[in-house]
Amino acid sequence: MELNVWLTLLLATIAISISPGAGAVVSMNYGIKYGLKRSYAAIFGLQAGLLIQTFIVVIGLGAIIAKSVLVFTIIKWIGVLYLVYMGLSKIFEKVELAKDGEQIKDYSAKKAFVSATLINVTNPKATVFLVAFIPQFLNPNESLWLQFGIICLTLCVIDIIVMTGYSSMASRLKFLIKDVKAMKIQNRITGAFLIIAAIFMSMTKRA
Repeated sequence: MELNVWLTLLLATIAISISPGAGAVVSMNYGIKYGLKRSYAAIFGLQAGLLIQTFIVVIGLGAIIAKSVLVFTIIKWIGVLYLVYMGLSKIFEKVELAKDGEQIKDYSAKKAFVSATLINVTNPKATVFLVAFIPQFLNPNESLWLQFGIICLTLCVIDIIVMTGYSSMASRLKFLIKDVKAMKIQNRITGAFLIIAAIFMSMTKRA
């Protein structure tokens, strides 16, 4: 994978990870109730689910893309448009605060890991996004397994860092996740990152 392609992947991954979703909710819930240290069972569970989804998408789409440049081009632009759509949706999204009653019950590291894994594996929005996202970075002329490793490592490392941030913020600064203005600003920054990532993706070329 070329450096410019990986940097685009990195930018997009950061934007995706900081965008509040199911993973962020899980991380914040554990951070609020159990603190940062115990939230890592759930955070690593999220990565296990992400790894499973990414494996399925890379192996399945990689074989298709390797056979057709046209298919790659079509998927590429679908991905670009999808990122722009996500960015605009995030910028204009109405902020809804989480209810205080929505908390996690008795702590169990095993239960936290399994539950978080299933949340990501069964998240249809994440699957649809990965299908549109990953093909932008697959080169049919290079090792599919090597690219799979690079993509997974990038996604998981960035997501662990971001989810750690969410959990830490929730455990120490609970008022921030209940501040509508702060959440709106975060949404706009996230949306801008997604659109920038889409622009970089649109300029990506394959041999």
